Formats: sequence, structure tokens, C-alpha cells
Amino acid sequence: MFDIKVINAVISQLEDERGISPKLAREAIEAALAAAYKKDFGKRGQVIRAHYDRESSATQFEQIKIVVDESNVRQAGEEPTSDEDERPEYNPETHIELSTAKLIKRDAEVGDELVFPLENRTDFGRIAAQTAKQVMLQKIREAERGAVLDDYSELEGTIVSGTVQRFERGNLYIDLGRATAILPFNEQIKGERFEAGERIRAYLYRVDEGSRANAFLKLSRSHPQFLTELFRQEAPEVANGTVEIKSVAREPGQRAKIAVSAIEDYIDPIGALVGQRGVRVSTVTSELNGERIDIIEWAEDPLVFIEEALSPARVHDIELIEADKKAIIYVDEDQLSLAIGRGGQNVRLASRLTGYSLDIESLTNSESMNEDYANEPNAIDEDINESAAELAAEDALGEDGSPVIMEEGHAEETEEQSSTDEVVDQSPDTDDYSGDQDVDEVENQAEADEVLVDTDQVEEALSETNEEVRNAQEEAFERDPEGDKVEPEDK
Repeated sequence: MFDIKVINAVISQLEDERGISPKLAREAIEAALAAAYKKDFGKRGQVIRAHYDRESSATQFEQIKIVVDESNVRQAGEEPTSDEDERPEYNPETHIELSTAKLIKRDAEVGDELVFPLENRTDFGRIAAQTAKQVMLQKIREAERGAVLDDYSELEGTIVSGTVQRFERGNLYIDLGRATAILPFNEQIKGERFEAGERIRAYLYRVDEGSRANAFLKLSRSHPQFLTELFRQEAPEVANGTVEIKSVAREPGQRAKIAVSAIEDYIDPIGALVGQRGVRVSTVTSELNGERIDIIEWAEDPLVFIEEALSPARVHDIELIEADKKAIIYVDEDQLSLAIGRGGQNVRLASRLTGYSLDIESLTNSESMNEDYANEPNAIDEDINESAAELAAEDALGEDGSPVIMEEGHAEETEEQSSTDEVVDQSPDTDDYSGDQDVDEVENQAEADEVLVDTDQVEEALSETNEEVRNAQEEAFERDPEGDKVEPEDK
């Protein structure tokens, strides 16, 4: 007999601490009892099953035999008929012939199990007890692994948090509470350093049955979905499906591009991820060790999507080869380095984001201007008018940027030219001709205008006069040194 209180306490403890159900704990106890009974009292090849009653602590042992015939077993000493003959040899401790089984059970058939009760024994030896202990530990590990797999299989594809346990050969072992997960070196963000006991968050992307009855949980901080799940936690619009993250491209720890779209036109998908004053995207950037994040709006049109993906570079034209999933992007020469990015980073991320192979080609200034003029016939006239306006503005300003004051003659000539232009413009061939314009009015207007004097020429003339006066005084002083020297007046 066993101590019911002790066994029930152990079963309850396994359920609370390791998540093993009472049913699995009872099966582990029964397997251990069957192994101990077979070790001390059983025979080789016997199939022994034990039953344990948790309420009364009573045990019951039984032997199992399989009903067989000549079609599925070989008799003792019989050789296999061919290489494909996989029939086992008949064992009286494991098998029972069909004719004998029908004497015990009338409706017995091949493959049925017949149960034979065995004598109950509890006086197990030391070796049998050790065997029972090993079997029970193994069953408990298997049950614990199954419980962990069931729990963490539901968390696969989400972010989990844990504590750094140890660092071994570049890999981090993370304690998640009920299980230990591994963060491989190639799944870490470059430049990150963690210490034992430090809290860490990572993306759980693989849950497998590991060796030694342990579950294999694999984490990642460089996975593109880690970025998606971080925004799912920070932005409620992403969590409830109002804003959808279409695609993500990352170079962990350096830069990332993410394409988003909204299910409603009135929702700003980019603003939802950026947050008020950039608080949401800043939180994600801090978690990713300062990784820069470009958020662009997804577009169904591949031409528009590719152009947005290459931002901040300005695209001049795109040639799409849909059959090869390839695109040739033409940019101005001053935008070439911006479109390619440092070490080709910008175009690499854009290619991953869009799913197209992108080739960047530059346009020379002449080619770019010619294409602009070909697309817009009025562009030449507009450029000429703009150039003329700029030249006129430069003529109206001096070298120091101040307005130029014209001489009287030049002013009169300009006024005459202006009046003449007005008369010519109002010729009978034009639509705006009124017939009342008089030449005398133009002349009177020109005489009424203020005559301007060039101040630079006046200052130059005064300077020359002062210089002549000084020269004359110096000559007079040489002729009469004792005479009064008159200093030239500054004018």
C-alpha cells in the first residue's frame, strides 16, 4: 500500500508548478509500477499494465496478450519466406493463437487484446524501485514537454519576454518561466549586449520537440515580423485591423522600411504608426537599438509603390518589366546617390519591400530637360520667360544688390523706348487697340517722370577734383616752401 496523502500532494504539485495534468501524473505512476513489477516478478517479453486508484491507493496488475494467427506471426524455428516478410516470431508471453483465444472469449478476432490478471505485489526490491523512479522521471519530462509545447505553440508568432540566463558560444539562453528558449547569434541585432538577469523581448518564431525530452523554442530579434509585432503592441489601429502592415524589409540595427495601408480612406496609416509627436515610432526604434524606420503608404499600383519605396529619392521615370518582376528606375543625376543609398541600402530595402528587382539608372541634365520639354510643349516658353525675368531683375540691381540709378540720358532713352513699345503694342492689329492713344500723352508722361542721376559718377568726379587740388598745392609748396599750406577741403 502507498501513502495516499503523499502521492496526492505530489500530483497536485506537478500540476501547479509544471502544468502536468493529474491524468498524466497518474499515467506516469502506473508506468513506473508496471516497470517495477516486471523487473522483479515478470518474464522476458511480457506486456504488463498497472492500474492505480488515486482515491483508495489500490494497485492492480495485468498481463496483455495479442490474438494472432499464421498470417501475422511465424512459428518457432520458421524462417522468413522472403526479404519482405516482416512477421515476428511467436512468443507465448506476448501472443495467443486465435483458436485458444476463442476458448476464452468467443468473439475474439486477430489483433484483439486479452487481459490476464496478475498477483498484486508491493514488496519491490531496490533495483525495481530504481527502475520505477527512472521511468517516472522520464514520463514526467515527456508530460512536461507536451505541456510546454501546447502552451507555447499558441504563442508562436508573437513577442515573448524573459530573463537572460546565460551566454554560450554566441547564443543567449532566455528563461521564459516554464521553459528555456534560445536566441541564436545570427538572430541577434548587431551591436546589442545583454547581461545575465537582464529582461529581454524577442519574437518566438519556432516551437519544436527538442532532444532529451525538452521543447525547442527559438527566438529572434532580427526577424521582420518582430518589427510588425512591436507596432501591433504600440498602435491600437494595427492591433484591431484598422491599419494593415503589408510588407516589411529590415537590415537589423541599421534601417527598415515598412509599408502600411488603411481599410478606410479617412484614416492616416502613416500617422497611426508614427503617433503623436512620434512617440510610437520612437518607442519601437529604442527597442531595436536605434534602428531607423521609414514608414511609407502601400499602393496597389506597382509604379506608385516602387516610387514610394525609394523615398526620400525623387524618381523621374520607371520602366516596369512585369514578366521578370523587374523595374528600371530613372533618376536625375543629383538623386542617384540618394536612390541607391549608403552601400546600396536604400535600393536593397526597396527591392525586398516591393518584391521587384530594381535597377537604378541616372539621367544627364540634357536628357532630363529634353524629356521634360517633350512631355510639356510649353515648358520652353516658360523657361525663356523665367530667364528673361531673372536677367531683367539682375539689370535692375547693382553688384551689392541695391537698385541702380540711371543717368538722365539713359533714363530718357528708356522712357522713349518704353513709350514707343506701348505705341507698337497698341497697333490696329492687336485685340487691345483702343484708338484713343496719343503720342503727346506718352511724351508728357516721360517729361513728368523724375530724372535720376548716377551717384557713383558724382562721387568719382568729386574724388578727381580733390586729387587735382592736392597736386596743385604740392607744386606750389615746392616753389614756395615758406608759404602758407592750404589743406584741401573734403567735399
